[in-house]
Amino acid sequence: MPYTKLLYHIVFSTKDRKKALVKTHKKQLFQYIWGIIENKNGHLYRLNGVEDHIHILVGLRPNMTVSNIVKDIKVNSTNWIKEKGYFPKFKGWQVGYGAFTVSEYEKDGLIEYIKNQEEHHKTVTFEEEYRRLLKEHGIEFEEKYLF
Repeated sequence: MPYTKLLYHIVFSTKDRKKALVKTHKKQLFQYIWGIIENKNGHLYRLNGVEDHIHILVGLRPNMTVSNIVKDIKVNSTNWIKEKGYFPKFKGWQVGYGAFTVSEYEKDGLIEYIKNQEEHHKTVTFEEEYRRLLKEHGIEFEEKYLF
């Protein structure tokens, strides 16, 4: 029997980084996304975000791929958002995403970081945050494809 603990920090933005995720209905959106993850037998550790992006800390089983869970979250939540009409400015999610492996040692600090997104983004933009994440994880990128 394999023993695994695969933790991922997933980050993605609204299309064109539109500030569309209004506070009023974010809780319902996050509950819906939690249900998607749970239905795929993933374990949600923390989910939060601000008007233009979200962060997800999730544990996945070895037979699950990050790309599949992100696709499921984006497709299903987009349909749900359109059906509910909670976020009138929402035009979809960005095409790409960031996914970063996380150690058990880093988990609690990252949970706190995700929990405090609103406070964090009073002084740091999404663009600054995303560049920092890419650099911290040694991911080479071309600026013209980021935003």
